[in-house]
Amino acid sequence: MNKAYFFDMDGVLFDSMPNHAIAWEEVMKQHGLPFTVRDCYINEGRTGESVIREAILKAYSREATPEEIQTIYAEKSSYYTMLEQKAGGTPVINGVASVLEFVQSCGDQIWVVTGSGMRTLLDKLNKVLPPVFSTDRMITAFDVVKGKPDPEPYIKAWERSGMAKEQCIVVENAPLGIQSGKAAGLVVYAVNTGILEREDLLNAGADKVFNSMQELLIDLKTENSTY
Repeated sequence: MNKAYFFDMDGVLFDSMPNHAIAWEEVMKQHGLPFTVRDCYINEGRTGESVIREAILKAYSREATPEEIQTIYAEKSSYYTMLEQKAGGTPVINGVASVLEFVQSCGDQIWVVTGSGMRTLLDKLNKVLPPVFSTDRMITAFDVVKGKPDPEPYIKAWERSGMAKEQCIVVENAPLGIQSGKAAGLVVYAVNTGILEREDLLNAGADKVFNSMQELLIDLKTENSTY
């Protein structure tokens, strides 16, 4: 039975979360908004607009203006790009290439479902990972009204996949992404690639939690051998 795998991007395909965390923390501080590295990992999966709206509401008990959202997100994106360039690029998550190659070899669909609007990363997928991605199998910040933890991103991916829900597997690394996938009625595998605890991912509803992509690959091969 063929499947569709819905991969988050930051922290699942790219090891981009450390620089995202630095960029968010620094830019938020410049605008008087308390926001820690852990806050970044906990909020991972939201659209940038949603993160900014919540930070301003929490700090100032008011709604963010469109100008604030545009300015803060532009500054954060610019800061992230600077960090990426300084480091010589964003590395991929260790072991994920082998996972993608195995999924492709099984004839399964490969999707990207991300709250990111970072064109630099979206454009790099097929350049630094196996060329298994197509633009018609991407759900990004540009495709949804409500980002994670709302189920909309994964519901859209499921609907467009043409698969039954039991044939769809979400691969996530963040609590909000896990919640989004579960709210969409899908199976969610979590790979703990960041600073959060295993319990953070289990408590968010993950069906399985892996410590690495290598562990996930072993599990996928075992599952596939049972069919």
